[in-house]
Amino acid sequence: MTQDMEETVETFGDINLTLGMLNMEDNISKEDIYSHLTSVIQNSDILDDAIVQRLIYYASKDMRDNNILRETRMLAGEVLVSLAAHDFNSVMYEVQSNFRILELPDEFIVLALAELATSYVSQSIPFMMMTLLTMQTMLRLAEEEKMKGVFCIALEKFSKAIYKYVNHWRDFPYPRLDANRLSDKIFMLFRYIMEKWAPITSPMQTLAIIKAHGPTVSLLLHREDLCDYALDQVPWLLNQYKDKEIDFHVTQSLKQILTAVVLYDTALPKALRKTIFISLLHQVCRAPEPPVKENEIEASSCFLILAHSNPADLMEFFDEEMRSNNETTRMGILTLLRSAINAEEPKLRDHITSIERTVKVVMGDLSIKVRNSTLLLIQTMCEKCFIEAREGWPLIDYIFSQFAMSNKNLEKPMKPNSLEVEKGEESVRETSLEVLKTLDPLVIGMPQVLWPRVLTFVIPAEYTGTLDYLFNIIRSLIMAEERKKNDAKESTALVISTGAVKLPSPQQLLARLLVISMLASLGKLCGAGAIGLLKILPEIIHPKLVNLWKTRFPELLQPLEGKNTSIVLWETMLLQLLKESLWKISDVAWTIQLSRDFKEQMGSYSNTSLEKKFLWKALGTTLASCQDIDFVSSQVKEFLIAPNQLGDQRQGITSILGYCAESHLDTVLNVLKTFQDREKFFMNRCKGIFSGKKSLTKIDVMVIYGAVALHAPKGQLLTRLDQDIVSQVLFLYGQCSQVLGVSVMSKDMDLQMSFTRTVTEIGIAVHDAEDQGFKFSYKEVLLGYMLDFIRDEPLDSLASPVRWKALIAIRYLSKLKPQLPLNDHLNILEENICRLLPLPPLEKLKDEGETDKDKEHINFLYERSMDALGRLLRTMMWDNVKAEDCQEMFNLLRMWLVSQKDWERERAFQITAEVLTNDIEAPEDFKIGSLLGLLAPHSCDTLPTIRQAAASSTIGLFCIKGTHPEVERLQSLQEGLQCDDGQVQIKISSKIAKIVSKLIPVEEILLFLEETLDGLESLNSACTQACGIWMITVLKEQGAALEEQLLEILIMIYHHMPVLRQKEESFQFMLEAVSQIASFHMEAVVANLLQKPLPFDRDTKTLWKALAENIASSSKLLRALTDKLENELEDDMAGTEAISVACAMYEVVSTGTPITSLYPELFTLLLKLVSCTLGQTMPISTWSHRRRVMQQGERQQTADPCRLSTATLKCVQAQAMKEGLAKESDEGDNLWTLLSSPSTHHVGVCALARSMALWQRGLMLDIIEQLFSSLTSSSENYRITGTAFFSELMKEPILWKHGNLREVLILMDQSAWDSNATLRQMAIRGLGNTASGAPHKVKKHKQIILESIIRGLYHLARTEVVCESLKALKKILELLTDRDVSFYFKEIVLQTRTFFEDEQDDVRLTAIFLFENLASLTGRRWKIFFAEEIKKSMISFLLHLWDPNPKIGAACRDVLIICIPFLGLQELYGVLDHLLDGQDLPRARDFYRQFCVKLAKKNQEILWILHTHSFTFFSSNWEMIRSTAVKLTDAIVLNLTNQYVQLLDKEQLTTRLQALRQDPCISVQRAAEAALQTLLRRCKELGILL
Repeated sequence: MTQDMEETVETFGDINLTLGMLNMEDNISKEDIYSHLTSVIQNSDILDDAIVQRLIYYASKDMRDNNILRETRMLAGEVLVSLAAHDFNSVMYEVQSNFRILELPDEFIVLALAELATSYVSQSIPFMMMTLLTMQTMLRLAEEEKMKGVFCIALEKFSKAIYKYVNHWRDFPYPRLDANRLSDKIFMLFRYIMEKWAPITSPMQTLAIIKAHGPTVSLLLHREDLCDYALDQVPWLLNQYKDKEIDFHVTQSLKQILTAVVLYDTALPKALRKTIFISLLHQVCRAPEPPVKENEIEASSCFLILAHSNPADLMEFFDEEMRSNNETTRMGILTLLRSAINAEEPKLRDHITSIERTVKVVMGDLSIKVRNSTLLLIQTMCEKCFIEAREGWPLIDYIFSQFAMSNKNLEKPMKPNSLEVEKGEESVRETSLEVLKTLDPLVIGMPQVLWPRVLTFVIPAEYTGTLDYLFNIIRSLIMAEERKKNDAKESTALVISTGAVKLPSPQQLLARLLVISMLASLGKLCGAGAIGLLKILPEIIHPKLVNLWKTRFPELLQPLEGKNTSIVLWETMLLQLLKESLWKISDVAWTIQLSRDFKEQMGSYSNTSLEKKFLWKALGTTLASCQDIDFVSSQVKEFLIAPNQLGDQRQGITSILGYCAESHLDTVLNVLKTFQDREKFFMNRCKGIFSGKKSLTKIDVMVIYGAVALHAPKGQLLTRLDQDIVSQVLFLYGQCSQVLGVSVMSKDMDLQMSFTRTVTEIGIAVHDAEDQGFKFSYKEVLLGYMLDFIRDEPLDSLASPVRWKALIAIRYLSKLKPQLPLNDHLNILEENICRLLPLPPLEKLKDEGETDKDKEHINFLYERSMDALGRLLRTMMWDNVKAEDCQEMFNLLRMWLVSQKDWERERAFQITAEVLTNDIEAPEDFKIGSLLGLLAPHSCDTLPTIRQAAASSTIGLFCIKGTHPEVERLQSLQEGLQCDDGQVQIKISSKIAKIVSKLIPVEEILLFLEETLDGLESLNSACTQACGIWMITVLKEQGAALEEQLLEILIMIYHHMPVLRQKEESFQFMLEAVSQIASFHMEAVVANLLQKPLPFDRDTKTLWKALAENIASSSKLLRALTDKLENELEDDMAGTEAISVACAMYEVVSTGTPITSLYPELFTLLLKLVSCTLGQTMPISTWSHRRRVMQQGERQQTADPCRLSTATLKCVQAQAMKEGLAKESDEGDNLWTLLSSPSTHHVGVCALARSMALWQRGLMLDIIEQLFSSLTSSSENYRITGTAFFSELMKEPILWKHGNLREVLILMDQSAWDSNATLRQMAIRGLGNTASGAPHKVKKHKQIILESIIRGLYHLARTEVVCESLKALKKILELLTDRDVSFYFKEIVLQTRTFFEDEQDDVRLTAIFLFENLASLTGRRWKIFFAEEIKKSMISFLLHLWDPNPKIGAACRDVLIICIPFLGLQELYGVLDHLLDGQDLPRARDFYRQFCVKLAKKNQEILWILHTHSFTFFSSNWEMIRSTAVKLTDAIVLNLTNQYVQLLDKEQLTTRLQALRQDPCISVQRAAEAALQTLLRRCKELGILL
């Protein structure tokens, strides 16, 4: 409710806004405004009264404003009229106020009144009298055509409104008004217009009067006093039929008048009726121009009204007009009659006879249009039951006669420019058929018209085209009668007398219907109708047939239920029905008459038609069923003497005599013999037995013998075959082949074809006789003739069917006894294959044809020849009981199946499909593996025909073996191979392979694989891909069962590898095949490949990679290799086999094979292998037995097993990093160089250990467990490897927490005492790293660990051990207290000081760091000792501040800062601060002088100690140390007190400084010179002489 109110408010606001725009004096388009207002008003149910009044005001004002555009004024008028729906009285008041007496109003006022009268009849009628009175005063004032037209429009609208009121006044909501007063005013207005305006008006004004005429006259007709006047005005209206533009309106007004006439039951004067008939007919039949469609429809409607009111007069008028022989008039009347009948006007039924007579008037008219119209009228009459029994039959007859006439006219040669006539005749024919199609024979009265006279149309040939519908009509009539038989009360409709009509005899009906029934096999409706009609006509044909046909017909009709009915099967069943029916009737006279009726119908069909061919056979069958031998003999003789009566004499007489021989073999042969003997005179001179064109020839007689043999009773044939049939055939052929009495190879195609046909039929007949003991003596002779025919055919064309027919003959002859040897069979087959398969491509063969028909014929011969060759090969092949012989025969096709020419492959595969499909019974031991491998890949060949044939053959192979796969699904897939998309073909072929591959016998898979590998080498790309897919699919399905054949398969694959490598795609398939085999037999394949010599060649590497790239088996492969390597390294020794495994692993892992699950084992085994092969060389004899050609400049590489092992480990680690199992080594690629060198192997192992992914806790624990045995290995190298690896792991707390490193610690402690320095170094490192990984373990075992490490400090021969010990001590001491190390403190300090001047930077640096750490462990006990040691060591710290290694300088700075407090020299911090500010080091001279100044003030003793220890550094190997030592000496001398200067060994100092002045280093020279000068100056100051 709220929503409605909101919409109303919105509408009111919209209108108010629009009204405001109307009130504005600007250039707003009022046309758009009024259009919008009209839409709003018409869509609004409620409008505010104030708004309505304002709208009325503005609309009325603008409607009457002459200064506004006419279109705008019209729209304003529409708005005003629309407002009447909301306030009619206000609108009417506004309009009436501007419609005043004796004043000519505005035209739009009048139009508004007219529209109000039309739209609001009920409200307008009360105002009508006032309006008409006012309008009456205005007519005389109208002078302009426009105003006159407006008043006419008003008159039209007012008349319609009053007419509605007059006829429906009860529906109006107020008391009845006096309509006569209103009609009086209308009459006065109309009379004035007709008298004053009508005679002198313009065409436009006339049109307005015409429009007003109909409604006005219709209104006046309700008044008896005005009726005559009204009817008198009709002629004026009819006289206005002049212009097509206004004819429609004239007819429309006339229709209104006629409607009123019927409504008021007004009688039209006869003259007026006639005038109306003529005028309206002229509108329908206007010539030469066709009528306007709308006008024609209105005129037809007028005739319907007239048919209702005056049917008798109308039919009389039509009858008169039909006799005028005017085509247009006749067509018009026929059309009008059809419309009237369609309207089912009841009064017309009383005039059916008149209508029929009217139609009969035009039945002789030859006009195509009239004939069409007549047929359509008859169709409508039949549909609407306007057929009367006595007069109706000619109408039905007319339908059939028109069809026959049209056919006859179309058969005549057409004259030029007669295309229109031809189309017309075709339309008549189509209309005739359409009429018959829609004819309902059961409508009232129709059965009496049709039955039984409709049977007369069944037999004549000219009505053959109507049989589709004729049979339906007859069947409907008969079936309706059958339904009525059970009701005695109902009258039978089919007993009407036929009069003079001659009905067909039962034999004629049977002959006709049986022949037409043959067409049912082609799916033709008339054929189905004929057999359906036969089914219900047994009583009419013969009473004895009722029961027989009742049982036989259901079986007979079964073939018709399928989509494709075999013509031969249907023909056989019909002939069998005929035979059984004649036997049932068993009436010789009846049978003789039927044969005569068959013979009489010979002219009804063309010689090439299916009906004619059946007719001959039916006639022969009828004669075979006839028991009157004399009659049969006379008929056979008649046909031999006068064969032309049969149409195609050879085919006709051959069929008749052949089928006749089924029961009368002796009679036929005797008549033939008599006929030949009588005409023997001519046989030596010409081919024709009789003279003249219509006589039989020797060739015809030869063909007859073949047909007789084919149809002869099998029990009688063989006794008469050789002498009475075959010998006669050979005699006739020999006679025909003679030239001047000499026998030659005849080129007469007709002779060759006929002889071949006869031989074929004889072969079939003998074979069908099924007498195993009979041996055909003429077999080889006839085979020779056939092969000669084939050899004589050209190899570059296919225009003759001889080749095809000869192949068929050979096939049937080959089945006969005696059986030929295998070689003869092979020769026959090879001869035929080589004469057919090499023919040029089909398109090229077809190019020889000049016409399309020739091309079609060549195509036909091609298809039939290929089919015949396939059937021949199939027959010879499968009739053999030996599988080897079958294979031999099939091998004849092999070279053609892989031919490089598409068309040759296509033919070979077509033949193959023929051989391998359709329920073959092969020998039990027939092998399909090789054939499957040969055929299946071609399911993806270039041509769809090849693909289809390959798929069919593949399916057929399995059916041969008795394993029937999913045939329906396979056939569905096979259909998809028609697609030209290569991917689709591959997908379908793969699906087929999956279905059938599991059905291949296991013992034949080797043959299959060998064939497919050959295919991979030689086939095209698409077939190669299919070949590979089939091979892989078979291996997937049956690979598990190939264990016994595995070695042979691998050898076969290796054999094909060199060739297949040249074809990338084929090579990949071969690799995949190996992978597939390995997925089932991994260990066997691995063992086989590992036997390949080292280093692996390219093919072997490729195979390993292929196995690895198989996702399904890669893990199994790696597992197998891992197990193999573990077995080989069981004794901690590596042989050639272990290296082979490593090389294989390298190829496998390098492909990206995941190693996560095997990583611990792989890593530890390969690390062990690297360790075991350190420094080894592979024996030459086991390295490679193959010769290798060296490239120019290439050196022979020494075999290095360790390098190969390291490469594999590197590959594994790279993959591990990809999988997040390891990280990049801090050594980078140098790691692997370190690892493979005996001298740096331990360094590499440590770096490797540092690259382990500690976050992979589970993997690390597995690695620890597997490497633990290395610590106690008998192999020293492996112990070093394990100790080095664990030494790095000892610093990882997480491994201590979860791993068993306690035992590792014990073993490391033992190894720290080992004689091998490297092992000892790694063990000490491990002990030191324990401080990071397990501090608690260090504290617990501190004594053992300290002793082992301190002992390393005495291994002076290997600084690596010393350095490692120092580092370890530094780490260990950081965890211990002074009490923990008190016992070892002095020893450690003393040993540490010995390495301050070591040449190894690492040793010096570590020693300084350790000394710094020792400062925190002095305790009270060792504080004084340590202070003394500091004094001794300070010279080293001071000098090494400028060590070449800046790290050592920084360490010395740090240790000085730590140690100064021990000497109470805190004042020196200020000097040392210069070393801590992060800037560059100060100059050594300046630093030393500052340092010594401070030190001299605090402790001259220490300064003196520094001096005494400085001499040893004058000879240091490092220039910088020598220089700083001299500079320190200079500073010391400068700051010594006089007392200590007196103590100086001046001579020694001077000598040393003098020597350093000769030092190679300039810096040293300068420092020595400066120190010497300082010494001289101090001595001079003290007065000391040097």
